[in-house]
Amino acid sequence: MDATLSDPLVGRRLDGRYRVLGRLGRGGMGVVYRAEDERLDRTVALKVLRADLAHDPVARARFVREAKSAARLAHPGVVAVLDQGVDHEGGDETAYLVMELVDGRTLRDVVLDEGTLSAGEALSVAGDVLDALAEAHRKGVLHRDVKTANVLVAHDGRVKVADFGLARAASASGQSTTVGMGDLMGTAEYLAPEQLENGEPNARSDVYGVGVMLYEMLTGAPPFTGESPFTIAYKHVHEPVPPPSAKVPGLPAALDALVLDALAKDPAERPADAGEMLEQLRAVLSSLSPAQLGSRGPRPVAPAAPGSTTRLQAGGQPGARALAQDEEPAGVPSEGRRSRRGLLVGLVLLVLALAAAVSWYSLAGPGAYTTTPGLVGRTPQEATSILQGAGLGVREEQGFSDTVEKGRIASTDPGEGERVRKDGTVTVVVSQGIQTFPVPDLARRALDDAQEELTSTGLAVGAVSEEFSEDVAQGRVVRTDPAAGTVLNHDTPVNLVVSRGRQPIDVPGVVDQTQDAAEKAITDAGLVVGDVSSKISETVPKGQVISQSPTGGTLFRGDAVSLVVSSGPPLVTIPTVQGKNVDAVRAQLQGLGFTVEVDNVLGGVFGTVRSIDPGEGQQIPKGSTVTLTVV
Repeated sequence: MDATLSDPLVGRRLDGRYRVLGRLGRGGMGVVYRAEDERLDRTVALKVLRADLAHDPVARARFVREAKSAARLAHPGVVAVLDQGVDHEGGDETAYLVMELVDGRTLRDVVLDEGTLSAGEALSVAGDVLDALAEAHRKGVLHRDVKTANVLVAHDGRVKVADFGLARAASASGQSTTVGMGDLMGTAEYLAPEQLENGEPNARSDVYGVGVMLYEMLTGAPPFTGESPFTIAYKHVHEPVPPPSAKVPGLPAALDALVLDALAKDPAERPADAGEMLEQLRAVLSSLSPAQLGSRGPRPVAPAAPGSTTRLQAGGQPGARALAQDEEPAGVPSEGRRSRRGLLVGLVLLVLALAAAVSWYSLAGPGAYTTTPGLVGRTPQEATSILQGAGLGVREEQGFSDTVEKGRIASTDPGEGERVRKDGTVTVVVSQGIQTFPVPDLARRALDDAQEELTSTGLAVGAVSEEFSEDVAQGRVVRTDPAAGTVLNHDTPVNLVVSRGRQPIDVPGVVDQTQDAAEKAITDAGLVVGDVSSKISETVPKGQVISQSPTGGTLFRGDAVSLVVSSGPPLVTIPTVQGKNVDAVRAQLQGLGFTVEVDNVLGGVFGTVRSIDPGEGQQIPKGSTVTLTVV
């Protein structure tokens, strides 16, 4: 019966939104369906957790982890997870993921259907995969199951990485969460040696998977295959990888080097992450001629894709199912055949179990490991002697330490007392002393930017204070304490002084002051004297300030205050008075605003004005005193 017709999910509507249209495929943990998102009117891929795993907390956690891992990666080369939820119809729990629907095939099917890819095609696909993984590595996410079956090739040529179900977030040190042998999952043909030995993948393990995938695209098969996952695992750990050109003559040497670098046994000899391998791939791509890019091998003759279903999980019995399905030997009675076949299967299973146990003990069990000796505080020479005496290799790196003096061992990887393969290598980190950083020049930087640069430099943000500044805008850094360029130990706090903007100045009141006194008061306040004009005043003495602008409030340093200064009362012309009667002259002068004094000569018996002081025709201020000489 057709799986779609018999599938009870087909036709259902999950969470009242996703109508299941038909089954697309079945994987290790779930079944993938084509579905209609009726809310947004679009076709999506619906991945549903298998019913037998619905109540398994580990499986459900991995299912949710896939959604979260993919959701962190906003990249066109990653199959987008659009939604995640649990449908409770009929009391059953149906956990599901809603994903972008990619109309195309897996890369595994492409290789199976079309044979090997050309060098240019393989590099193009691997480049797209690396670009997507580089984004994941930048976000601290490891894929952990890179293989051709997890790469989708759309009909329009787009390449997308799928199935982040094994993904784990990397820790701050760059290592993933350790997984015990009982939980080591992944396709055997693509697992890196360190995953097989201790279950501790990192970004370089994903690079290894890309190397296997590139090898398979070029040659038609992964570098290592075998009858059982343990056989394949042994080859990954112990056997050298033949260059792709050994299987496909004519492939460029630069392509061999790229693949073999990615498949180095020692993770430290591979590119550090997908981004670094992508740079190397682009360099190789640009160096090849059109003829070299077009080179390719013949279509492989293989009954099935290596590693398409084989999974490596400690404690299983790979190969037993295939043996149980072998045809019965011709010409043997059925009961005898069954008896002999049962005995044969039992013997084979026993041999496989013993081989697996021996292989596990020597490859990953206690027999393969020793412990790292204590080396912290020793000189590099002493550490090398101790490690080599224990049969271990030594790799030396430099690092900073707050507690170990310069030139001595600060730490080891693996650490003291931790497991290390008997023929393995221990990395010793030689102390460079306490790490120091110069205080960066943060003047005129916005406060948020300055704080971010301090922490990214390796220093810490100290106290933040404010002060007025005439030349630094409000909210920006005036200076640091200690000053820029000062060398400090890492994580030392650096204080920031931030501008409050220009300091406001109270305008002094100078009305009725003399001009000199007013100007001094203005400049002493930090302001400048602006326009100074004069004005006649009968009430304000000459030289004193009549008014100012502005009259009060606040200004900023360098702003101007304008003054109006009294030029005194108006000038009046002394009229002609000689020979006139003193009383008439006095009245006339007083009418003009003068004060009149009389100096009588010989008693002034005639009452006639003889002269006036100041003299006739002169202009003097109104209110001045004039003296009449009268005879």
